[in-house]
Amino acid sequence: MTKTSETGRDGVAISRAGIALPLPDVSAWFVREVLPLEPDLMQFLRHSWRHRSDISDLRQDIYVRLYEAAKTQIPRPVKPVIFAIARNLLIDRFRRERIIPIDGVADLEELEVASDAPLPDRTVLARDELRHLQVALDKLPQRCREAVVLKQVEGLSRDEIAIRMGVSLETVKAHLRDGARQLIDLLHDTSRVST
Repeated sequence: MTKTSETGRDGVAISRAGIALPLPDVSAWFVREVLPLEPDLMQFLRHSWRHRSDISDLRQDIYVRLYEAAKTQIPRPVKPVIFAIARNLLIDRFRRERIIPIDGVADLEELEVASDAPLPDRTVLARDELRHLQVALDKLPQRCREAVVLKQVEGLSRDEIAIRMGVSLETVKAHLRDGARQLIDLLHDTSRVST
């Protein structure tokens, strides 16, 4: 179990590493270097968070995290650290909500929140590409199509395909080679027609 910073009886913060930092020094640093950044921080929070009523609480949470961190080691320079804390706190809040509305953040890329779900336009494009591929596959000769599907969709090896189709390994290689060439030609032709 790791020890966190604690305040001793004499007003000294005891760090995890056991180094004593006088609380008045941390407080003076906070007033001198952190509080002047408040206008920039508030502008960032107003720009990034949609609930105006939460902004004061967010600012306070950021200050608490920064002050607690400064008890063990004062960050130099402080501006990148305070904005990293703010960004991480916003990401945590968005994750807790589980829904990130489009109007929630002015610039979603700024938050770098990863989404597993594809965007609607990507889904439409993927379905369209699958349709083109299915049309091209349907135009292949039956044995070539069977070999290509067994290889590319089912992931079978050439030996397994030969056994499943009841043909020699050389025949499987020929079917795969011919199927790939025809697919390329068919897909290239359909892309020219559709554009």
